[in-house]
Amino acid sequence: MLLIDLLNGIVFFQLIIMAFLAILFLQSGLDKVFKYQANYAWITSHFAKTPLKNTIKILFPLITITEVLAGICSLAGLGVFLLDESTQIGLIGAELSALCIVMLFLGQRLAKDYEGAATLTQYFIVSLVAIYMLG
Repeated sequence: MLLIDLLNGIVFFQLIIMAFLAILFLQSGLDKVFKYQANYAWITSHFAKTPLKNTIKILFPLITITEVLAGICSLAGLGVFLLDESTQIGLIGAELSALCIVMLFLGQRLAKDYEGAATLTQYFIVSLVAIYMLG
């Protein structure tokens, strides 16, 4: 049934958007996990002159966990969708993705990194479309 449904643009869209979010957030989150010290040092210097400077020890792991969970839920959602066409787990992945991007966006704006914040806007739109398409 799913193979036939792949001809339907909506089904393909749901699959491809979950794959996109899985790749985006697993790569970003796992990079933070496996290169924690380097990423932590960069974040510390990036936010040194912001109101967030004293909260990095708490916020950096929170962002990392949220990114990894968003990626895992998106990947698991893709697998579940292929098995039983349910979008619930993929929707959770998309919602976590949007939440994560809002957190990152706030940080970029406070750091006055407007170019970085503008880049995040594209990913935020993708996350919102995913929420709509999977919800």
